[in-house]
Order: sequence, then structure tokens, then C-alpha cells
Amino acid sequence: MRLVLEARPERSRIAAWLSPALAIIATIVLGFLLFSLLGRDPWQAMHVFFVKPLENRYGVGEWLLKASPLMLCGVGLAVGYRANVWNIGAEGQLTLGGIFAGGLALVFDQSAGWWLLPAMIVAGAIGGMLWAAIPAFLRTHFHANEVLTSLMLVYVATYLLSYLVHGPWRDPQGFNFPQSKMFADAALWPNLFAGTRLNRGFVVALACVASTWLFMSRSVAGFEMRVAGLAPAAARYAGISSARVVWIGMLVGGACAGIAGVNEVAGPLGQLQPSISPGYGFAAIIVAFVGRLHALGILLASLLMSLLYLGGEAAQVSLALPSSVTGLFQGTLLFFLLAADVLVHYRVRIAGRSQAPAALG
Repeated sequence: MRLVLEARPERSRIAAWLSPALAIIATIVLGFLLFSLLGRDPWQAMHVFFVKPLENRYGVGEWLLKASPLMLCGVGLAVGYRANVWNIGAEGQLTLGGIFAGGLALVFDQSAGWWLLPAMIVAGAIGGMLWAAIPAFLRTHFHANEVLTSLMLVYVATYLLSYLVHGPWRDPQGFNFPQSKMFADAALWPNLFAGTRLNRGFVVALACVASTWLFMSRSVAGFEMRVAGLAPAAARYAGISSARVVWIGMLVGGACAGIAGVNEVAGPLGQLQPSISPGYGFAAIIVAFVGRLHALGILLASLLMSLLYLGGEAAQVSLALPSSVTGLFQGTLLFFLLAADVLVHYRVRIAGRSQAPAALG
């Protein structure tokens, strides 16, 4: 007797959209068990993790602030993922966007005007696209796996940023700390609400989410991307260029990640530092799949992932838990989501040696 997976003749769309909710519930249940094993009151721990960060105006602002880069990277990655273009390097593209925007802010530090922030957005998008163009070129010309090339470029981007803030861009008045000088006010996003750090970069993030939704649902290129992902053979028969699909998927993802980098250096950081992201580009992969590669779903998933970041910080202070608890929740959420998706696409059967398989679901 053994268990076998049998492909379902037709996938339920309702089950596909409910699977993220099931994954979230399973993650919370596992969290209760984990906190109990660690000797913490699970109800208190869940309150600290999911409620305490949102108890005041400042906390809500931080929640939306951290959701901004997640939704930007998430929608950018989703455009490629819908076409089976697997960009894993949003973290590096975010870093390059921050470098390009930060360099512009430093060059025009003394002559900054109203035009600087729009120029920084354009520069950040170009930086992210240029970094994403490398794996796109390698994929279309040399059939190199974009998963590996985009991932490896993350480390190159990190070392490039480190070189700049330790060397030519280091603040001469910064007491030898590896950081650039603070940007001028013209290079910083104004805050949206008093008493919070939430800035107008959040509005830019929402605009990018809406734009990618329009692109995927209303444009010819977006339709071609969806066809290439759902039916590659039909896409080739229809004359849809696979190279064009790869380039669009990578460049859109790079542009969105680059803008996320702009929001970080022109927002809460206000300068270039050795690290401008705590891993938003990698967490956005989970955000994209929890959101079912749909703009609205990604918006909601980014809010959930942002809450996990804030909850992890609160757990460190209030419960003396390690910072790795945030990564644990993120990984657990992805694990349960993948497990739920397996059951959406397949049914489990018990196969015996001398009898026909019996369905379990």
C-alpha cells in the first residue's frame, strides 16, 4: 500500500484562492505550538506578533511603510512569474536602484530642486532594469538559467554598494562610518501623516501596483505574457516571441525593484548604507505567490508580510526571541502554501498491490 498523487482533471479556482488562507491558518497554528515549546504564552505571543505593532498611529505608519517595497518587488516579480520567467534577484535590483538614485542625490546635493525626486525614480528604475537585463541577456543568448544568474547578481550588487559606502561615496564627516552623507531635503520623500515615517513613496508603490495590473489585464503584451505562461506551445504557434517575453518579465521586475530601492534611500534611510534592505527582494517572492500573482492579492500579501517583520521586531523586545523568528514564519508560510497548492492540483490516492487505487479526496 502506498500514497500516489493523481492530477485533478480540473483545478478549482475557489480552492486556488482559498489555499493562501489555509496556509496562513496553518502557520498561525504552528506558531501557537512553537511558542508553547519555547515556554511562552502562545496567546500573549500572538498578541505581540500580530496586534501590538498596530496599536498606535506610528505602528500603522511603519506597517504601511514596510509594505511598500514588498508590494513593489512582488508585482514586478509576478509579471515574469506569470510567463514562467523566474527572476530571483529582486534584492540585487533593489540595491542597484538605490545606488543609482543615491548617486544622483549626491551629485546634485547643492543644486537640488523639485525635479530631483522624479529624476531619482527614473534613475532607480533604470538601475534595476540594467541589473535585470544581465540575466535576461544570458537567458536569451546563451540559455543560462535566470534563477541562478539573477540570484548570484544579488551578491555582486551587495558588494558594489559596500565598496561605494566604504570608499568613494563615504561621508568625509561621518566619523569613518561606512555610509554616504545624508541626502538634501529635495531628495527625500515628504511624510504623508504627522507622527509617522510613512511617506509619499507609498503612493508611488500603489501607483505601480495599479499600473502592473493594467499592463497584465488590458495590454496586448500582458496577454502574451499570460499565454506564454499558461500554454507555451500555443504561444509559440501564435508567433509570440519567447525572447521578448523573457525581456519584458525581467525588465518590469527590475524596474519595480529599482523603484523600491529609491523609496528606501529617499525615505526611511535618507542616505546610502552597506545594506538598504533587510531582505525585501527575497520576501517578495513569498508575497507574489501568496497573492496568487495578482495585483490585489499581492497588495494584501505585502501587508501580511510587513506585519510579520514588525511582529518579529516586537517579539525580540517583548519576548526576548531571536530575530530569526521572522524568517521562520515567512518560511513556514511558504511551505504551507506550496503544500496547499499541491492539493489544489493533485488528489491523494491509496494504491494497493492487488486492488484499484482508492481516492482520499
